Amino acid sequence: MKMDNERESANIEDRRGQRGRIGIGGGAGIGGIGLVAVVLISMLFGVDPGVVLSTIDGGSAPARQAAAPGATRPDDAHARFVSRVLASTEDVWNAEFARANRRYEPPRLVLFSGAVQSGCGAAQSAMGPFYCPADRRVYIDLSFFREMEQRLGAPGDFAQAYVIAHEVGHHVQNLLGRLQSGHGNAASVRTELQADCLAGFWARRADEMRGILERGDIEEGMGAAAAVGDDRLQQASRGRVVPESFTHGSSAQRVTAFKTGMASPSVNGCLGRS
Repeated sequence: MKMDNERESANIEDRRGQRGRIGIGGGAGIGGIGLVAVVLISMLFGVDPGVVLSTIDGGSAPARQAAAPGATRPDDAHARFVSRVLASTEDVWNAEFARANRRYEPPRLVLFSGAVQSGCGAAQSAMGPFYCPADRRVYIDLSFFREMEQRLGAPGDFAQAYVIAHEVGHHVQNLLGRLQSGHGNAASVRTELQADCLAGFWARRADEMRGILERGDIEEGMGAAAAVGDDRLQQASRGRVVPESFTHGSSAQRVTAFKTGMASPSVNGCLGRS
């Protein structure tokens, strides 16, 4: 991606220097790649699922100690990249909302290490990136990008951008009253596939606006979408696939949704309106 000369977003909260215990917050649902399947992703990453589940079920877990404030962080280049991608989503969605005579309110993006307290409750990095509708924030531990490359086989800067755009897609859904939670697996799959579609649409519009894409970028995005398909994650962790338990969609469904967004001349191609 050609992002070196792009602006950085002001909507970044860097909490990587925080540490201590975290409690459980409100009961609002969490949307995003992070809940592809908490137990599956925990097993895949070699994390005790009980620790992750305890934070969801009402228990508490100690946060891992993060780098001390002011310490040199080797992933600051990644943080700047995330900030630039977030700024790109702001530009695209500002323009799209303006076309509909609406005002876009961008989300805040929180960088954290190990564990974090959100408006939706406590979360650990093993859950992956997620969007919390209660506080309108996207939460990302940058170590997830390393896991994507090394464990999920989804390398590349655009693969990382896809993750950010997917979570921002949940924010767009939230603003439009389209973010469903607590309505069963089928509704969850529809919500997640729509966020994938919105990520594809962002890629199309961002490239039209700023020419950010390079050869191979779209393939990286589709590779990332496929890597976090429920079927692939279940096969890797359980050795079998249980379609009725899907919460995010199969690899093929996620790739198709992303491609649909890329091919859509307007956001209505994702939202289902003519």
